[in-house]
Amino acid sequence: MQHALTRRRRLLAAMALAMAPGVRAASEDAFGALRLPAIAVRAPEKAVLLAATTAGQRLVAVGERGVVALSDDGAQHWHQARGVPVSVTLTAVAFADARNGWAVGHGGVVLATHDGGEQWTLLIDGRGLGTVALDAARAHPEQVALTKAAELLVADGPDKPLLALQVIDAQRLFVVGAYNLAFESNDAGRTWHAALDRMDNPTARHLNALAVRGDTWLIAGEQGLLLRSRDGGRSFQRLNSPYAGSWFALQAVGTDAWVVAGLRGKTFRSTDDGEHWTALEGAPAASFVSAAFLPGGGVLLANQAGQLFTNQNGSALTAMPVPALPPINQVLRLPNGDLLALTLAGAIRLPAKAAP
Repeated sequence: MQHALTRRRRLLAAMALAMAPGVRAASEDAFGALRLPAIAVRAPEKAVLLAATTAGQRLVAVGERGVVALSDDGAQHWHQARGVPVSVTLTAVAFADARNGWAVGHGGVVLATHDGGEQWTLLIDGRGLGTVALDAARAHPEQVALTKAAELLVADGPDKPLLALQVIDAQRLFVVGAYNLAFESNDAGRTWHAALDRMDNPTARHLNALAVRGDTWLIAGEQGLLLRSRDGGRSFQRLNSPYAGSWFALQAVGTDAWVVAGLRGKTFRSTDDGEHWTALEGAPAASFVSAAFLPGGGVLLANQAGQLFTNQNGSALTAMPVPALPPINQVLRLPNGDLLALTLAGAIRLPAKAAP
């Protein structure tokens, strides 16, 4: 019975996660990928990259098979980080400053770097996270459902995709992922604490995106799941969702707005921390997978059809006049105003004249 349940969970995960950016190989051999370093590639900018951020003046992008691509000249030239100890798909990356950063991905991995992304250390993987969850659940034996969920995590070994990462400061990290995965570290990733019990998510829907503004945090997930914390991530309550489909993109906009987007181009904006949502019209029925803040209170959205849209405090989305792009995983606005699109064909830099 246990093996049948595990197989069913993996089948459902493969179906659901296939729709999510950054989860293109849910069935990858997590055990094998944890034992092998990142695959070496000649042109890392042409690899399938799923997420990027800035580390001082450097660009750091992560993607499939453990590839970490680095650029020190605004995406003109790239080289590959050679010190990545795993070859799992990496789905998110964030830095506290120019040297100290973290990345997460499949196999429940959390990696850390202290030299701007050249060398990385494995802090924990899905096996360790499962143990953390089970230890926390056993401290509350009255929470039977939580204990059963933790036991399943342990039984599944490392097969746990982490999908989003927030670096609150140089010490505090928060990660979320599939199956209601949620963990926190208060010492830069050296030790971890389970946060699954903080989520109002009894059916363990996937947590796809996390955005933070001060003590107000929002999480967006599958099947319309929206969660909000008003105490800096210490507890989360479910919000009424304007859509029953899955969300993949979430962004805090300006000082008072949030934008959430997902399947079939559905996009909504809230100015009261998620209590009410207004539809943003004008997008085709292609799933939005990435959102980025724009100066002046706007948001930039990218979809799997390779299209970019903006919204500046209005009720409609505006298509950007850019060349046709391959399916996009993430779009990032660079400090000089250029855009960096991470696509299935690699990283594509769009000059500032094309940017809003």
